[in-house]
Amino acid sequence: MSILQFGILFIFLALGELAVHFTGIPVPSSIIGMLLLTLALKLDIVKLAWVDKVASFLVHNLGFFFVPAGVGLMKCLGLLTQQWLPIVGASIGSTIVIIAVTGQVHQLVRRRIASHNRSDRAKTSIQQ
Repeated sequence: MSILQFGILFIFLALGELAVHFTGIPVPSSIIGMLLLTLALKLDIVKLAWVDKVASFLVHNLGFFFVPAGVGLMKCLGLLTQQWLPIVGASIGSTIVIIAVTGQVHQLVRRRIASHNRSDRAKTSIQQ
């Protein structure tokens, strides 16, 4: 793990910040930066070896990054006790929507893969 690897990640974070600043896209800059990093990795602009060690370190220590959010929640306990019903309702509702959408996308992808495999087998049998 080196400073260069951290530097590469921070460059893409900065690119995400610039993209959000100049375009006004309502997406977090960190997400834009990671999408740009993914694109750079896919296009071989950035080599995986340049970022793999620091990325592994960050993923393995991901739990520590939730500590500030937990402290923030503790500071808002009064608001949470007042608004617990809408919070629980939104959490349950969004979970149901996420499960339903994920299931539908999964079924769609499975059908397309099966259809693609059938067409490949049909082409192969015609060629033989």
